[in-house]
Amino acid sequence: KEAGSQEPIRRIENCSFIYTRHLNMYFVALTKSNVNPALVFEYLFQKIRVLKAYLGEDFDENSMRNNMTLIYELMDETMDFGYPQNCAVDVLQMYINLANVKPQDEPEPEQLTKQITGAIDWRREGIRHKKNEVYIDVLESVNLMISTSGAILRNEVTGRVQMNTKLTGMPECKFGLNDKLVIEKESAGGKKKPGVEIDDCVFHRCVRLGKFDADRTITFIPPDGEFELMRYRVNDNVNLPFRLIPAVQEEGQTKCSINLKVIANFSEKLFATHVVIKIPVPKNTSKAKIKNSFGRAKYEPEQNAIVWRIKKFPGKATCMLSSDMELVRTVRPKAWERPPINVDFQVPMFTASGVHVRFLRVYDKSGYHTNRWVRYITKAGGYQVKI
Repeated sequence: KEAGSQEPIRRIENCSFIYTRHLNMYFVALTKSNVNPALVFEYLFQKIRVLKAYLGEDFDENSMRNNMTLIYELMDETMDFGYPQNCAVDVLQMYINLANVKPQDEPEPEQLTKQITGAIDWRREGIRHKKNEVYIDVLESVNLMISTSGAILRNEVTGRVQMNTKLTGMPECKFGLNDKLVIEKESAGGKKKPGVEIDDCVFHRCVRLGKFDADRTITFIPPDGEFELMRYRVNDNVNLPFRLIPAVQEEGQTKCSINLKVIANFSEKLFATHVVIKIPVPKNTSKAKIKNSFGRAKYEPEQNAIVWRIKKFPGKATCMLSSDMELVRTVRPKAWERPPINVDFQVPMFTASGVHVRFLRVYDKSGYHTNRWVRYITKAGGYQVKI
């Protein structure tokens, strides 16, 4: 009940209880030694991911009770003597199987042993595809908080690179972003090209971290199918997709007016989709007269806000909204707290951080041709403007 307000590590009588939550269940790890808590949390998250693969995304207490034999098997394979072991779902599904989970091919015993004990347990040998293709999605969330005076309180982008690989054999891939450190190194003594300072990189375990530490190159043998290659954060030179200019005027206790100007900062060749702007209004609002240049705007009393929905917002466009509210008099007048304006949106083929894929090279013995597809999507994280 208190999850979210309580710390995720509890110390009781020289024992550390480290826990996380899924729906109404707690997954708890207990230790008496001084372990790395990040390792324990990662194991718990991987354990939940494995259970989702076997029991479904929304598995609950009943599905856990009905599959206790399976859970004992998974515990046995994913941990030995308190040390995390193999947590790769595709490998576990080869030899721990349910009626509803069928392995793609029945592996040979020797091959299975290699998969379990080998260094590359995320990919099996002998994979074949008619077409060799790689799909890359660069997905970013923009987090913004602007004060009433227009000062930026928070401005950052969190991103992840999602891949779907359909490659034959055991290829080695080399992946490059416009990382500032790499570009400065490559263009030493020559013309300087612009780059992006990429911080807090977190990689899939297939990435060779030694090579990344040495020369910032991302080299890996990819798993087959969908996986998350990396996560990153960018704090500097963020290109904000939207600029909001609000103006609020309170006239006594019975009237209030709000004017909002929204400017799209991205290219006119692009457009934003599913734009939803929630403009807060006083709780004692009885009526709202709204005028807006395009889209649909409606006063929704249950949210104490005017919700402005725009299906397609063209780049470099400017739109306006003005609203006059009638307020009900209250017995005990209370100052309006003025919550921030919240914006939700999605801009395809745009990155707020400026990150873009420079190259993806695939090296294989047979030297086959690979088709590469790259897509960029920027969404709103916590995009707020105080009024």
